[in-house]
Amino acid sequence: MTNVTRWNVVLAGGIGSRFWPLSTPERPKQLLPLVTDQPMLRDTLDRLRDSAPPERTLVLTNASLRDAVLALEPSLPAENVIAEPRPAGTCAALAWAARCIAARSGPEAVMVCTHADWAIGDVAAFSATLDRAAQLAASRQALVTVGIVPSRPDPGFGYIQPGDDVGDGARRVARFAEKPDRATAERMLAEGYLWNSGIFAWRVGDLLDQIRDLTPEVQPALEAAGDDLAAFFSKVQSIAIDVGVLERSQRVLVLPGQFGWDDVGTWAALHRVRRKDAHDNALHGAVFALKAAGNVVHAEDTQVVLYGVQDLVVVARHGLTMVTTREQAADLKTLLDALPPGVRGA
Repeated sequence: MTNVTRWNVVLAGGIGSRFWPLSTPERPKQLLPLVTDQPMLRDTLDRLRDSAPPERTLVLTNASLRDAVLALEPSLPAENVIAEPRPAGTCAALAWAARCIAARSGPEAVMVCTHADWAIGDVAAFSATLDRAAQLAASRQALVTVGIVPSRPDPGFGYIQPGDDVGDGARRVARFAEKPDRATAERMLAEGYLWNSGIFAWRVGDLLDQIRDLTPEVQPALEAAGDDLAAFFSKVQSIAIDVGVLERSQRVLVLPGQFGWDDVGTWAALHRVRRKDAHDNALHGAVFALKAAGNVVHAEDTQVVLYGVQDLVVVARHGLTMVTTREQAADLKTLLDALPPGVRGA
């Protein structure tokens, strides 16, 4: 982009409890090789590498994961890994990132935000769409979100209703919709809604202006904290960027994107994004499957044998094996709440 400084910002917090027993607080899903043979954060940083150097890349993560992130990507300056003292929602994290970028590159720098737990099928199309979003944010002084063209009526995602065409392939956002039931998702698909991906692009000054005018949950803490990260996170109220800014703003545009995006949120999601064998099984590790179809298996330091079963999720690691169905895999919280502490922490 001519005369525009671009920064990449990667949201890499959380522990991914729906990937138990593989995911732990010390080794959350963004640090696991769930889609490829590399950790998901490593895949994310590799996809972004050509659009901004490490000096203009921020990773927002939990304080407990700061050292692990720096070990994964030694080229990142230490100050570019922002370690949140406590979870406070995406609005707080992105507000602090915008403030850091503004201090280093000025308010007109463009910040492109992605997450560390996605699968991307077409990396070239993904990169081109992010470039377009950054250009649109700079030229229109808008808050730009990329809405994914849906491939199915999925009730697991939020949706965006596109509004008026403003040119350059973008539309105004008519409204954001929370995760719907399946019937509503089918209707939204037919009516041209887009999936709410969580990809954002904006000039940092524009975001900070909107937070000042629209987000009392964040602005007072941001104003009072100065350069003190701990002071900011001790005072800020937790709120999502969608709720705290985008749903309140009149400056939001949506750019459609189509590049094989998927939010890897559950074990069942791996069936969509992993390479599968001739019988539709997504397998990782030492696995032998006979007369088995549609299964997701992750084996570490052990062997798994499947015979005559279908649509299961099997995770085996360090002497613990979890077996469920792909349908039930989205509801691991019920299982985790019921487990004895000694099993859950194994």
